[in-house]
Amino acid sequence: MASRPPGQPTSAPPGTEESARRSTDVPEVAPSPRARRDRPVAAPAAVGYNEKGNASWYGEPFNGRRASNGEIYDMYKFTAAHRTLPFDTMVRVTNLNNGKSTTVRITDRGPFVQDRIIDLSLAAAREIDLVGPGVAPVRVEVLGNVDPTVGFFTVQVGAFRDRGNAERLRDRLNASYSPTFIQQYDAPDGPFFRVRVGRISSEDAARQFGEQLRSRGGFSPFVVRLDQETGKKP
Repeated sequence: MASRPPGQPTSAPPGTEESARRSTDVPEVAPSPRARRDRPVAAPAAVGYNEKGNASWYGEPFNGRRASNGEIYDMYKFTAAHRTLPFDTMVRVTNLNNGKSTTVRITDRGPFVQDRIIDLSLAAAREIDLVGPGVAPVRVEVLGNVDPTVGFFTVQVGAFRDRGNAERLRDRLNASYSPTFIQQYDAPDGPFFRVRVGRISSEDAARQFGEQLRSRGGFSPFVVRLDQETGKKP
């Protein structure tokens, strides 16, 4: 498989109201005995498929809430959020500042914030000394026989507190692109309405389409995997 390019700089498009709620301002809490028991078992790495970029971590207030794959998020388990890797993909995450590694299972979508490629659980962040700094450069390697390029992808171009703003953007884009749809995300502090464009059968093609939207419309897009639950939960 071809290597994924390093995480592209992405930021909120004009008028976007969603901000990063995960990671650096979360207070550290006492460890749980479940962390070691729930550690995923590493498998041989899929040769050549990796990416480099910044990692962050998330705990409260997301702990105990439903993750994107339908599970209840437990910050003491070794899991992570990623925008495009399939659910249940096992990845090795190595902190490039200190060489420490952890193995996690993808259960959630995100992070939707500039210059970050993966959000780790508290347990995983502790294992690579990420809790204190909050953000660090990492290498992400897919483990096992998984083809992350298989599936459908979409491009997120905006996220709003007010549904009316999301609907106006959707209606404007509908004149040129189809499908354009709104996905509601029920964040701990209230819902966001995410505007997404396209159903594309290649991640590379989705990234190219995102660059077209960036150049033509001034958006700062995120490429996101289209999961079965799209439209029902984040």
